Amino acid sequence: MKKTYDLVIVGSGPTGLGAAFHFMANRPKGRVLMLDRNKFSSGGLRNDCKMNFTYPVGFTSEYWTREVAEYYLNLVMLKLQPDIMQKMNVSVYTQRAARLGVELLDIRQTHLGTDGGVRLIKTLLAELERLGVEVSLDEAMVSLDADSRTVQTDKRTLTYEHLLVAPGRSGFRFLQELMRAMNVHFIDNMVDIGVRVEARRDHYPIVRDYYDPKFHFPAKVRTFCTNSGSAHVVKEKYESPQGRPFFSVNGHSYSDTTRHSGLVNFAMLKTVKLTEPLASGQEFAEMLGMQAMLLGGGQPIMQRVGDFRLAKRSKEKTFTGDLYDFEPSLKGCTAGDISLAMPSKILRAIWKALKQLDTIVPGILHPSTILYYPEIKLYANKPTFKDRHFQVRDGVYMAGDGAGTSRGITAAWASGIRAVDGMLAIHPT
Repeated sequence: MKKTYDLVIVGSGPTGLGAAFHFMANRPKGRVLMLDRNKFSSGGLRNDCKMNFTYPVGFTSEYWTREVAEYYLNLVMLKLQPDIMQKMNVSVYTQRAARLGVELLDIRQTHLGTDGGVRLIKTLLAELERLGVEVSLDEAMVSLDADSRTVQTDKRTLTYEHLLVAPGRSGFRFLQELMRAMNVHFIDNMVDIGVRVEARRDHYPIVRDYYDPKFHFPAKVRTFCTNSGSAHVVKEKYESPQGRPFFSVNGHSYSDTTRHSGLVNFAMLKTVKLTEPLASGQEFAEMLGMQAMLLGGGQPIMQRVGDFRLAKRSKEKTFTGDLYDFEPSLKGCTAGDISLAMPSKILRAIWKALKQLDTIVPGILHPSTILYYPEIKLYANKPTFKDRHFQVRDGVYMAGDGAGTSRGITAAWASGIRAVDGMLAIHPT
């Protein structure tokens, strides 16, 4: 027999969590199921768990005005009760940046670290289960019949009144396949391409005053996802439709002060919008990722700034001794030349921004600083929504980073709440 739910949520990241809590707050006796294809709750809360509570960070301008975003941000803060980190000496950096035409955003932030994020997830899931939400991990949605409101998973068949599909960035391709099957029009013409910068914390001292400084440079370049203290760079594995693997790099850190590495890492990203002809950002990113794998022998590429300035490839010996006085935190990366792999227009924009950053925060371009490539962020799915609550078909909603309604934890959580407001016909004042 098919089991029927008031709400089925696909994805247990911040979008799904926000939706589940908001639905139960407004319909306490509701029958809610949350699925996740992974054996653990996935999503941004698990990846370093940095949260920003200031518009416009995380909010895509197509779907959010300041007024609407701030309304939902307040609801997110009421639930999560964040401990906002204090900032110091920001005006000094802001003034330096302004002289170069660079903007330093003043953002309310909190940081739990990867370990703190995992603890928070466990707490939130336990609370949802106490509220009566059924959480089913290691269960994947396979297909959807929107006309009969039926979902087939790899374990059962179920029906729903409302369906929220929110698999996050990792579900980017799954969403595309689902939209094609439903004849929902979408475009995916934007992608962020860049490098992950790793340096000694002493060479980027701003992080003592502002944990995750958000610099916006000309040519659509920005800093993103800064990690310091117990920080390290990691690989994330992706796969093309043909089954060819490629990696993107990312950064993590821990709240545990006993694990301090003395290092800092952050992304320097350029947003690329493909317009004429309109092309797929996903496919463009995959091609760049596989090209990097070719040149890196199946691994991402790393290069010291000292070698990059001299137009020399880095070699294994570049990472020991002399000025190069720290080991890369990402093991299994190939010393090489990122200029062979990254499109020159993107590289020039990023290098110019890094030189400006070195003027604002002197020291970041020390010869020992490492540039890892590629770092790729896919936020480009843009479905054609039927309404402002992210509905694509009657009863079917798509939200979160994978659906392009957010770019981070808090905006994703807000997206989930906004979708539920549409389901329950809640009209915020």
